[in-house]
Amino acid sequence: MSGLADLDQQVDAYLAIREAVGLTNKTRYRQLHDFVAYARNAGGPDNLPIRAATAVAWAWDSAPASCGVRGRADRLMVVRGFLNYLAAVVPGTEVPPSRLVSSSRRRRPYIFSDKEVTALISGASQPSRLVPFRPIVLSTLLGLLASTGLRIAEAVRLTLDDVRLRDDYPNLQILQTKFQKSRIVPVHASVTSALQNYLDERQCHALDRWTDRLFVNRDGGPLDVHTIGFWFGQLAQSLGFMPPNEQDRPPCLTSFRHT
Repeated sequence: MSGLADLDQQVDAYLAIREAVGLTNKTRYRQLHDFVAYARNAGGPDNLPIRAATAVAWAWDSAPASCGVRGRADRLMVVRGFLNYLAAVVPGTEVPPSRLVSSSRRRRPYIFSDKEVTALISGASQPSRLVPFRPIVLSTLLGLLASTGLRIAEAVRLTLDDVRLRDDYPNLQILQTKFQKSRIVPVHASVTSALQNYLDERQCHALDRWTDRLFVNRDGGPLDVHTIGFWFGQLAQSLGFMPPNEQDRPPCLTSFRHT
């Protein structure tokens, strides 16, 4: 390698390897090419190998003003991955320690008990005069999350064709999810029964303009994850499910599944 002028090609090669194993690269593509430009301006075209100090300076000093401590730690993580790859091509490449830029400590998640899960599903199923179809949508959604371990984004993207209740072994088809992976999720007989009941109710309410999504809003369109999350927070609070101390994360929909 003649110098930093060739690093853009190394970035592309590194990202191609990540993509080949199913990892996403959209943010990394922009950040790593920005890092190469930073290293080039800081050291000149022949300043190889790259030093750890250059990576740390890029992660911290050149971060956007809106980028907090966590964001700077994430930037360092991105560039460390590339430098680990580059070290095999350019001997002497320095990789900064992973904890050189400390990130903010995550709060402990709120873990729902079986009793709380049952209470939440029951609370969600309470009849509503204004939106009569909503209770069965939300209670079925919560029951599905609790029984299968699906992520909320996976559940709301399910289409009618993804629900295979008539197969010899009833299952859900989860397509192109996190890291562009797909999988088949078997469902218990009790879940099959609940989903069939929901599908029957959905058929009674459905109009021609309704989306093919399994779970729909009052107009038959796709459900919005943020709207469901807001509703879920209100439901959890109304039932008194609050964190025991400020170190715990408040109840949220993203944790409403088995670990």
